[in-house]
Amino acid sequence: MLEGAVGSRYAGALFEIAERDGIIDKLEQELDNIRDTIKGSRDLEKVMFYSQVDPSEKKAILKNIFKDQISDITFNFLFLLIDRQRETFLNSIVSTFKGLAYKARNAEQVQVTSAVELNEKEKAALEKSLEKLTGKKVQSSYSVDPLLIGGVMVRIGDRIIDGSVRNKLSSLREHLRQIS
Repeated sequence: MLEGAVGSRYAGALFEIAERDGIIDKLEQELDNIRDTIKGSRDLEKVMFYSQVDPSEKKAILKNIFKDQISDITFNFLFLLIDRQRETFLNSIVSTFKGLAYKARNAEQVQVTSAVELNEKEKAALEKSLEKLTGKKVQSSYSVDPLLIGGVMVRIGDRIIDGSVRNKLSSLREHLRQIS
């Protein structure tokens, strides 16, 4: 509960600045880079999210890692999070900011999981169908899960469309149980 409220408040404030200055895409990329860098290093993650590490030390580490990579606005935002001991909410803040950015672009983030790797033609056809379904531009990320057996599973926000063979077999199994 607290994570969502903190994420919304801080992401909303940063988004207002980004929108005012016309740098939504830039800040989104910078936040992604920061989140991915921290997630990619167990040691950095421990330092950033451990409350006993001095805030000035955290700031110096971030300044050293991200110099010439992120804007002053993003540095100031990170330092504000550290000063207010809110750095542990960074993932929630980034996710919320991305959601606001997608909404501003009239776009929808879509996660597609398929049983096998989809080729470019299949991806384009699927994205076209999803754009018709949502009425928005879709930005898709793809992953493969062989346990689906066949077909695809699509996540649009908190909605899931499961067209996998695994799901259909499960439904058939349930139906057969009910009639026997």
